[in-house]
Amino acid sequence: MKKTPTGTTVGVDDPYEHAGVCDHVTDDGNCRYAFEHAEHDPEFAEARRADDFACPVAEGDWEWADCPHYRCRQRDRECVRCGLEERRDAHSDDRPLLEEHHLAYADEADVGHEITVYLCRWCHAKVHGSWGRIDDDVGPDAEAIAAAEARRSDERAELGFETAAERREEE
Repeated sequence: MKKTPTGTTVGVDDPYEHAGVCDHVTDDGNCRYAFEHAEHDPEFAEARRADDFACPVAEGDWEWADCPHYRCRQRDRECVRCGLEERRDAHSDDRPLLEEHHLAYADEADVGHEITVYLCRWCHAKVHGSWGRIDDDVGPDAEAIAAAEARRSDERAELGFETAAERREEE
């Protein structure tokens, strides 16, 4: 199984099996990286410019692993392993339910790409504990469900409306 730079497992053998479309590809198949960051890799940008900024992967010429600037970060705010959805609390310092999990690291010499997904912190611990895989068919941990429900209750309480008359009756 693939390892982090510190030696813990990332939960997959091949990060590209779990990666999606590059963050730099536009809806019409162009490479945004070559257009917006040409100064970072002038040779790459010039080659893309000569091809009207077409993404070579979208054109079918390359695989994602072939592109020197491939990056894929998951946007869905749910755990890819157990499906737990994020319940954010903007007014609290509580730890988030979901954490970004790297399948590949941008500074790795053999990969050179950033590929991330979201895992709930319970699945994240299991994956880094070296026995869990991100494609395991599991449900949310009981503790994870309890934490999500507690946040849902807080949301409902915050959205509740109490009139001044109701507040006076309570006093």
